[in-house]
Amino acid sequence: MYLMARQGALYRFKEHRRVPRGELDSHFAHYSDGITVLVPSYAEEPGVVRGTLWSAALQEFPDLQVVLLLDDPPKPTEPEKIHRLELTRALGAQIENAMSVPAERANKALADFRARYDNSPQSSPLKASSAQELDQLIAEYEAAVEWLEAVAEAETVHDHVDEFFVDLVIMGLARELRLVLLALEAAKAQKTAPSPERMEELFLRLTWIFNVRMNTFERKAYSNLSHEANKAMNLNAYISLMGKRWKKEDASDNVLLRPSTTPRDDDLVIPDSTYLLTLDADSLLLRDYCLRLVYFLESAGNERVAVTQTPYSSFRGAPTRIERIAGATTDIQHILHQGMSYYGATFWVGANAIIRKRALEDIVEVETVGGFEIRTYIQDRTVIEDTESSIDLGAHGWTLVNYPERLSYSATPPDFGSLVVQRRRWANGGLLILPKLWNQLAQRRAQRQRVLIREVLLRVNYMASITWASFGLLFLLAYPYDSRLLSPAVFVAALPYFLCMGSDLRDCGHRFSDIFRIYGFNLILLPVNLAGVLKSLQQGLTGDKIPFVRTPKVKDRTAAPAIYVLIPYAIVAFSILTLWRDAQQGNWGNVAFATLNAVLAMICIQAYIGIWNSVVDVVLGAVNWLYVTPKSKTPRISPVIPKTAEEVDWKSILYHGDRRLNRDLRGGTDRRRRISLR
Repeated sequence: MYLMARQGALYRFKEHRRVPRGELDSHFAHYSDGITVLVPSYAEEPGVVRGTLWSAALQEFPDLQVVLLLDDPPKPTEPEKIHRLELTRALGAQIENAMSVPAERANKALADFRARYDNSPQSSPLKASSAQELDQLIAEYEAAVEWLEAVAEAETVHDHVDEFFVDLVIMGLARELRLVLLALEAAKAQKTAPSPERMEELFLRLTWIFNVRMNTFERKAYSNLSHEANKAMNLNAYISLMGKRWKKEDASDNVLLRPSTTPRDDDLVIPDSTYLLTLDADSLLLRDYCLRLVYFLESAGNERVAVTQTPYSSFRGAPTRIERIAGATTDIQHILHQGMSYYGATFWVGANAIIRKRALEDIVEVETVGGFEIRTYIQDRTVIEDTESSIDLGAHGWTLVNYPERLSYSATPPDFGSLVVQRRRWANGGLLILPKLWNQLAQRRAQRQRVLIREVLLRVNYMASITWASFGLLFLLAYPYDSRLLSPAVFVAALPYFLCMGSDLRDCGHRFSDIFRIYGFNLILLPVNLAGVLKSLQQGLTGDKIPFVRTPKVKDRTAAPAIYVLIPYAIVAFSILTLWRDAQQGNWGNVAFATLNAVLAMICIQAYIGIWNSVVDVVLGAVNWLYVTPKSKTPRISPVIPKTAEEVDWKSILYHGDRRLNRDLRGGTDRRRRISLR
């Protein structure tokens, strides 16, 4: 499957032709549709969110709105959380205020140019003053470049992500504008100038860069929106409000959103847009992500493409070895996803994607919860919500395509503890979605659509390979087979896979020898992947939804559960035992395999987990298991709290009514009655 997907990626890279900048400018010169960037965030560091919002705000697009979907509890009590929430809430206004200065200048320059153009003679508009117009255009681009360079200079660089943000997001845009300046100054030196239409497009480009509307939305501030603790429902809550005007209604201690029939100044107005860009709060986009991907969606033949994306790559220069090797596997996945698009087996990778909102309307599910309508566009049944939504879109006749360029980057876990959280979540859910895939394939066959076996194999491999690979590796490590079961053909068959992966790693800026590090990396992640698979089986048997656990993004190290630290040591010990036992019996093939496992696993334990960190995590796990926080005795509270008429919360009574469930019919002890009253 790796070789097949890789071959498809090579075909796509060979056939891809980058759209010239002039074609993009011409296409969007009279463009009216908008795009809304949705950035879901929960308990993120303000500095991480800030970089993401800046990269979204600097997207070149005619009508751009960026919305931070803040999912933190709106009324925290801890001082640290209060401070972090205040800083995060202020980010949008800070960025919009900073960009308003160059935006105002760019808008004025465009308006002045259009006024001069409209007032010029129709027979030869602006011909006599083309030199002056060119000088004005050069001055505007110089001002834009100087502003971007000043912003980059003012940035504080703490790590490799900050360095990437300054160098490729801010200065990357500044360098591209300097390239335009070079062309304009060359035209001036040659005593010529672009056409008035081209100059208008160049003026327009500056307005696309700096005009942006920044907003922050907190769904937990409204009681009639879903408060399910996952990213999918955070997105769904906002999307369900788009294109309407909402009235804020106080109901006891709650705030409700209801459709507004008569416009008021304090209404919540959520504008609609043709496209949505979902962007994780730890991701960065390059400057022309929106422009190129929307152009692709609007090209002939792509009318039924619902989602397009550039599968994210890792940031270069990671300071820790585990972050670097995790980034190497991420960069490899970028290639494989491109190949899956070649065979029509694309899956939505949730870190970033541009989506047709009309496609989401096709797959929406509506239910009533507590008397309120809840609209679900992106399924939250599993923790890999993007994969399940890919199947839903395919069932409604939509397709997905990966754009064959690297335009998005995302952080990889910097330590073993946070990596455990991420990879356990990735391993969970694929098995639960397989029945949906079979139903979709059956539906397509019933409609006489062509279903290629390559697409089926790639899709099944993407969703379920962690299952059989994990159990297969466990079998290889534990089963006491002898040399009669080990054929040299096995190694020969695997050789092209490792050689091609080594070549791909080197092309991505990593080392060929990383194939061995990735092998050891997968060895120590074996218990993590198995835990994710078992969680899927648990959900399939019980029907209980597995809670969504976000990947920790903190400066300090995240402690890993003790069992995920101990099992890699057990793999090393068992491999050494196998080595000794097979050496006694003369099974030299098994000796070589066990030696490879023991050596690579031990190297990876030392490099990616750390010996001292292992001790700390195991001790913490034992202490947390042994130590139980004593429960304080709750004093008995009278079920009846006397209140005067002035103290009664009459709004709550009128809104909620009697919140005791069947009190008169249920009976029971005073304690049960008291609980219901609470």
